[in-house]
Amino acid sequence: MTDRIEAIDPRSLGRVAVLMGGSSAEREVSLMSGAGVLQALRSRGVDALTFDPAERDLGELRSLGVARAFIALHGRFGEDGSVQGALELLRIPYTGSGVLASAIAMDKACTKDIWRARGLATPAFSRVCDAGAARQAAREIGFPLVVKPSREGSSLGFARVESFDALDRAVAQASRFDRDVIVERFIDGAELTVAILGSGAGARALPVIEIRAPAGNYDYENKYFNDDTGYVCPAPLAPALAARVAELSLQAYRAIGCEGWGRVDLMLARAGLEPWLLEVNTSPGMTGHSLVPMAARAAGMSYEDLCLGVLASASLKIAAAGHPPRKERA
Repeated sequence: MTDRIEAIDPRSLGRVAVLMGGSSAEREVSLMSGAGVLQALRSRGVDALTFDPAERDLGELRSLGVARAFIALHGRFGEDGSVQGALELLRIPYTGSGVLASAIAMDKACTKDIWRARGLATPAFSRVCDAGAARQAAREIGFPLVVKPSREGSSLGFARVESFDALDRAVAQASRFDRDVIVERFIDGAELTVAILGSGAGARALPVIEIRAPAGNYDYENKYFNDDTGYVCPAPLAPALAARVAELSLQAYRAIGCEGWGRVDLMLARAGLEPWLLEVNTSPGMTGHSLVPMAARAAGMSYEDLCLGVLASASLKIAAAGHPPRKERA
């Protein structure tokens, strides 16, 4: 891929809007991701500008002469298909997955339903909307459990619980972010993540990362602001097991219909070293603590080349019936 990136003429990409900020609970992280992407693209000679959909109407992208959009938004209204749909209507090619895959991936329960239908291993779970339903799910699944909002990222509203009292508090906390809450069997083991570049049969997995968070709690603070969280890349896995984790991640990514790039999160159970799928991110973080740039470095790719390669893959995913694709500006 490095050779292909070196062949990219930044001028051929036209004017690029880096979409960042937004109105989700992950706005702060998105601003950090977007700032990094913007600097990286400009360092490669790309005509890039910042654009915050929370402060400006997306329709302005046309008057600005934008030929492509790099989506550095996280969470709702940025990673859930909303912005992707608007860009399709504007006929502006964009990075990452299309409308449907973005919407599915944002909904953890829907994602897990598809994985289970495909025979891909994911922990037992239940979608609940109140404490009573959560208690019934806990009786069926058993403690310890993980509680999290169905449609939220960056581990916001996440909690591990081992009792009914803690369960009630966790459901109330998660409900602040989404009306639908996931109650999921806790997998005791190593936390892994696999970054993926490309689409369809051409998608490839980057080296597996093991995350070692303080007390095993990889929450919002430990993800982005705590230097005590450790990362091992490539993860210390036997080659055959690493290949198995990578292949499972690719299957999970393709099952949702993801495109361009993404990241699949898993747990590797201590008992039997079985990998279990947790979720997929279609607009991964690009901050100083983020995992896709870390995996790219392990594969010999710089942050700047990663950004340029992702940008070059920007496309429209929905054919405009009766209309030719919008011509990109030089």
